[in-house]
Amino acid sequence: MEGFVEGLLTAIQPINIFWIVIGGFLGTVVGMLPGLGPATAVAVLIPVTFGMDPTSAIILMAAIYYGAMYGGSRSSILLNTPGDGSAIAATFDGYPMAQKGQAGQAMAISAIASFIGGVLATIGFVFLAKPLASFALKFGPAEYFLLMLLTLSAIVSLSIGKMIKGFIAMCLGLLLSTIGIDPQTGIHRFTMGIPHLSEGIDFLIVIIGVYAVGEVFYNFLTINKEKKNSSKENNNMGKIWFTKEQWKRSKWPMLRSAPLGFIIGVLPGAGGSIASMISYSTEKQISKKPEEFGKGAVEGLAAPESANNAASVGAMIPLLTMGIPGSGTTAVMLGALIMLGVRPGPMLFENDPGMVWGLINSMFIGNIALVIINVLLVGLLVKVLKTPAKVLYPLIIMLAFIGTYTLSYSTVDFYLLLLFGVIGLLMKVMDFPIAPLVLALIVGTDMEQNFRMALTSSNGSLGIFFSSWISIVLIILTVLSLFYPLLMKLFKNKKKNVTAS
Repeated sequence: MEGFVEGLLTAIQPINIFWIVIGGFLGTVVGMLPGLGPATAVAVLIPVTFGMDPTSAIILMAAIYYGAMYGGSRSSILLNTPGDGSAIAATFDGYPMAQKGQAGQAMAISAIASFIGGVLATIGFVFLAKPLASFALKFGPAEYFLLMLLTLSAIVSLSIGKMIKGFIAMCLGLLLSTIGIDPQTGIHRFTMGIPHLSEGIDFLIVIIGVYAVGEVFYNFLTINKEKKNSSKENNNMGKIWFTKEQWKRSKWPMLRSAPLGFIIGVLPGAGGSIASMISYSTEKQISKKPEEFGKGAVEGLAAPESANNAASVGAMIPLLTMGIPGSGTTAVMLGALIMLGVRPGPMLFENDPGMVWGLINSMFIGNIALVIINVLLVGLLVKVLKTPAKVLYPLIIMLAFIGTYTLSYSTVDFYLLLLFGVIGLLMKVMDFPIAPLVLALIVGTDMEQNFRMALTSSNGSLGIFFSSWISIVLIILTVLSLFYPLLMKLFKNKKKNVTAS
């Protein structure tokens, strides 16, 4: 309690509240921009932290981080364009809600879900930081491979009625993840003699291409239909708060997904993308109305938004307790802290409790500030959908190209962007799910390397994947996730037969 009170007094200092609000606002704005993300925002602002008090510096960086988790869903909902990987799941039901004229309600429920996820995860941080950090250390290459396999199987199983197409999309994503230099052997794979591809294809290019550019291409094909429906779709754009029914349907998914996202966030390398996908899959599988998912189900938006914000808080645990970055953003933060003379690790809680507890308390304040900022911005942002198509679509394309160019400042990425835009269009026309492709590309490289490291450490024996209770639990969950849709279908058919008889 002494450390908690000391941290609270640190967090409520005017200068730290100023950095919390500024960081949260900047994170929200950056999170909305395709191709950017919290890691980019923190990296760009590292020079600002030079000369700052280390506690204020980490409070600012953390505010940018979870602020971007709030903002990433804004472009997902309004434009079907995720700000970064963790906001992909928000497109599944957030964008359909916007098309139904519920953009304001979608963004409001998204803000509240992010708030609940962030606050519950921060409470978890207070009590579970050290035990969860110890649990994360039990994950070896085999466990990480199986965790990623579970994530992919869960997202494929969501493609009810088109699981084969989902599996094909996943395989395409895994194939794309092999492009570039093999980290273990140094051999160039599938680069076709193009030096730029030696580093592989950045998953953000694929996300922007298949979602943003692909969506624009698709809308050009269907623009006449859109004009007929536009007046009907825009009727409720000014309503910026959710209904009692929407709250009733989303409150439990928010509460369930926060602990799940928090635990996944603690695992180094897992991140908000996996947390949001697993939470979405879980909610769809336990829902009484799974057929509404993908068509504007409010719980399909609330669950992943709660999970990815909770994951961003969870990712701070391995950073502070072990000096191990739990995500790309915390890796950037680790570098910044070392430059500021701070050495994260087991002794940080003992040597500098004021910093740790000040950060924890700042997260409570930051989430309150962010939910206010994001709810106030809803009315302004919803007007984006009223922008005429001839203005909006070129603007999306422009943002997509700017976001892509800032990744590595190479014109080769422009050609890749257009290629994946065409792939996104074809997948949409042929009704292929896009999420399995993107998620497979995100986790593919780590999945391959963990698989190979596990086999190397066991001299080629597959028994290593059954050598711990964690591995066995993950295998069981993977099998259940694949067969769950089939079992549910058989159960429903049996129930119909019983009712009919």
